[in-house]
Amino acid sequence: MKRREIVKVLGLGVAAAGLAACTEEKKTVAADCAQPAASAAPEKPETIEWKMVTTWPKNFPGLGTGANDLADLIDKMSGGRIKVKVYGAKELVGALEIFDAVSRGTAEMGHGAAYYWKGKTRAAQFFAAVPFGLTAQEMNSWLYHGGGMELWEEVYAEFGLIPGAAGNTGVQMGGWFNREINGVEDLKGLKMRMPGLGGEVLKRAGGTPVLLPGGEIFTSLQSGAIDATEWVGPYNDLAFGLYKAAKYYYYPGWHEPGTTLECFINKEAFEKLPADLQVIVRNALRVANQDMLADFTAKNNEALQQLVNEHGVELRQFPDDVLKQIRALSDEVVAEEAAKDPMSQKVFESFVKFREQAIKWHAVSEQSYLNARTL
Repeated sequence: MKRREIVKVLGLGVAAAGLAACTEEKKTVAADCAQPAASAAPEKPETIEWKMVTTWPKNFPGLGTGANDLADLIDKMSGGRIKVKVYGAKELVGALEIFDAVSRGTAEMGHGAAYYWKGKTRAAQFFAAVPFGLTAQEMNSWLYHGGGMELWEEVYAEFGLIPGAAGNTGVQMGGWFNREINGVEDLKGLKMRMPGLGGEVLKRAGGTPVLLPGGEIFTSLQSGAIDATEWVGPYNDLAFGLYKAAKYYYYPGWHEPGTTLECFINKEAFEKLPADLQVIVRNALRVANQDMLADFTAKNNEALQQLVNEHGVELRQFPDDVLKQIRALSDEVVAEEAAKDPMSQKVFESFVKFREQAIKWHAVSEQSYLNARTL
């Protein structure tokens, strides 16, 4: 072949080879683009560790286990992103020291009852129980849909706390006594464990209210340091063995018709949470609130039958005349307590307004049905 033709052929060959290589490279690139690149394993979310201090003895049925259940709920609902360790009374701080502990950040959560903090702010009492006040169903309605929760948050704001309902006992029992209560005069001189507004009513009736955490009630009653006590109801009272220290078990619990248990959270710690975890914590409180009420409703009667039939407890109903007189005293005391500071008055007015409409509705619904069911 002539030299010029040889060069031409070689040039075409090189070009063809280059074209083939280029085409192959494009295929490789296209293939690489078609296949997702291997990505690094996603980073494991940081685990947030919180402490919850409670006013209850560790693992105490209903109340203490309610705190445990709440911690477990937060763990599961968050997919393990928040771990809450629960401390019973005196394990980290004293039972009545949890408010300050959470306020200053020693723990992120506290589980108790708002009437214990009367010494911090009088208005707190209205978010636990008011004598002849709201039932559990009515309390939840007021808190969630009647403006109560907004007021509660306003009351606790100055302490750097965010409150929430975390359980309810339902209507409690009237208490344990070693003497019969046939008239209001039988309350005179009586040293009785009774917190909150109920204790103020007892004082007006001539008794002496004593504030004690749950873990000290039995020994105080047995030793005679107190003459009587209220606690919660059969489920809890049986667990404490109160039948060993008192003879008469009175009902109804006029002083606590629907006691809300609380969980308050350190505001700074809460606001550091991502938005989704804040929602999870708030909704875990709602679930725990409803579940505790269901737990008490399911177990109270069985425990009551055991107290009466196995332990010989004398079940007594407060005479109607006693209840009428205590009701009158309660109206006076609660109104006077509310008038002692503007915040309490503000909460009281909201509470009373809601109670009035709840009474009217339940007269034709719940109360009417319950009356019909016993005919």
